[in-house]
Amino acid sequence: MPLPILDPRHYDASFGSTCALAIMAKAPVPGKVKTRLSPPLTAEQAAHLNRCFLMDTTANISALASTYRCTGVISYTPVGAEHLFDGLLPEDFRLVPQRGNGFGERLQATAQDLFSCGFGSICLVDSDSPTLPAEAFLTAVETLEKPGDRVVVGPSHDGGYYLIGMKRLHPELFADIAWSTETVFEETVAAIQRIGVELVTLPLWYDVDDAATLATLQDELIHHRAPSFATLHGYAARTTQAFLRQLDWQA
Repeated sequence: MPLPILDPRHYDASFGSTCALAIMAKAPVPGKVKTRLSPPLTAEQAAHLNRCFLMDTTANISALASTYRCTGVISYTPVGAEHLFDGLLPEDFRLVPQRGNGFGERLQATAQDLFSCGFGSICLVDSDSPTLPAEAFLTAVETLEKPGDRVVVGPSHDGGYYLIGMKRLHPELFADIAWSTETVFEETVAAIQRIGVELVTLPLWYDVDDAATLATLQDELIHHRAPSFATLHGYAARTTQAFLRQLDWQA
């Protein structure tokens, strides 16, 4: 059954006490997703791995949403590809189309659209960290429930971030950032300091976007070796784990 699509033109007051955990995602089409993983993977394998990432991350969020005041959302692109998420996501998830040109514009537009829908707080989450600990999501949700304005950021090992959360829109956090570089987190922290909002930093984690980080993921899920920088136990990511075992057997 198709998942509901949020319409920012319709404000829903029932979302007011809820945090939207929104995964920024491309439709899992071979040759369009995880292209930096080809090689070592084929385009079809990379797209399948992307689907596994989505299934595990959404399962992680859905389990959290069953107990805490949060809900899962997929902010997707391209518009018209909604059907490609059918069967991948838990039934309690919602969709919202991305808009804007560059990545910063898309992040800002997604935040704006979710606030327009009525959510009391929002977290924008990457789609490349299937083992991100549930504790990181929970800390973000609980931190944003507290009175007062603040921004929550989860730094990635490559210098970016895997999550940014807020209670109201701060456009300054998405402007003049050198996206896809090792200074994204640093520049974002500087922007937060300039606007004078409290910053809460989550534990360091990693996203999988090249052969080296794929090897880190394999170490974690197949060989049970946690990343050297990890301070929390990673999420089990069973769907991704099963696919990686299949790849290992094929090799």
